[in-house]
Amino acid sequence: MSTHPIVADEYRVFIQDIKQRIHGAQIKAASAVNRELLQLYWDLAERIVAKQREAAWGDGFLARASRDLQDEFPGVKGFSERNLKYMRQWYLFWATDTTIGQQLVAQIPWGHNLLIVSKARSIDEAAFYVRQTLRHNWSRAVLTHQIESGLYLREGQAVTNFSTTLPAPQSDLARQTLKDPYVFDFLSLRERHDEKELENGLIEHVEKFLLELGVGFAFVGRQYPLHVGADDFYLDLLFYHLKLRCFVVIELKRGKFKPEHAGKVNFYCNVVDDKLRHEHDQPTIGLILCQDKNQLLAEYALKGIDKPIGISEYLITRTLPEELKSSLPSIEEIEAELGGRE
Repeated sequence: MSTHPIVADEYRVFIQDIKQRIHGAQIKAASAVNRELLQLYWDLAERIVAKQREAAWGDGFLARASRDLQDEFPGVKGFSERNLKYMRQWYLFWATDTTIGQQLVAQIPWGHNLLIVSKARSIDEAAFYVRQTLRHNWSRAVLTHQIESGLYLREGQAVTNFSTTLPAPQSDLARQTLKDPYVFDFLSLRERHDEKELENGLIEHVEKFLLELGVGFAFVGRQYPLHVGADDFYLDLLFYHLKLRCFVVIELKRGKFKPEHAGKVNFYCNVVDDKLRHEHDQPTIGLILCQDKNQLLAEYALKGIDKPIGISEYLITRTLPEELKSSLPSIEEIEAELGGRE
């Protein structure tokens, strides 16, 4: 972009107008600090972009404006040249849909805003993370985790039969509650781990597991016993979802999904509905977590099943090599060693 010399009088009028607006915003900020600050940033960025286009001022203009604003407001942070550039970047990101942008972005902190626009690839994705932050009151650390794990692309992607087993409002909410895949990057397991190792790892890191499952899941138990006649059965993991108002049975499967897995979880859901479900609870939901699934096979397996079931894959990005894992002592070996020293 070609640049022209800054006209002193024009610049003076421009910067004086900005100063007056900052003073005005400072007065209002006592009652609504964040909203006013973000509206101010939006306004400044809009004016900066317009002036640069109109007068063809280059980025040297931002350095000069930053110095003047910091001289006028020495105790106020946010007017560094770097932050002025961030404001411009942030405004331009949302500029194609300013109605959504202004309605949403002023409701979350500036640091959250910068994180979202620096990582989101589209306005739809950015708006998704803004709404999720508002809905769940995410900290910046949690927001970073959700963006980097690709929540936008994973939410609502599980294969389910919810549309035929749950009423419309409940089915839509339940579908959005499940993800595909689930990312358990906090685990360190053998590449050929079994279901027991996976279950142990998830429970040992239950807080991170709950974060990946999403808001609303309350842990009920592992290997939860179900007594049916003279037989005993044990659920891998049992949760209750506070918003869906239902129990959630999670069955862990290493390897590929098999049709018989759906029948087993259907049976578990029937028993939980009969023995644990309260009068005002919604139908129990089953979730099968496997390492690999064939989409068509999963859809056929759920056809005709009357209990709501979802099928998702899980990923573990910190898997230990077999040779390293085999060199580590097991829990049993450690316990035996400690017991031998007593």
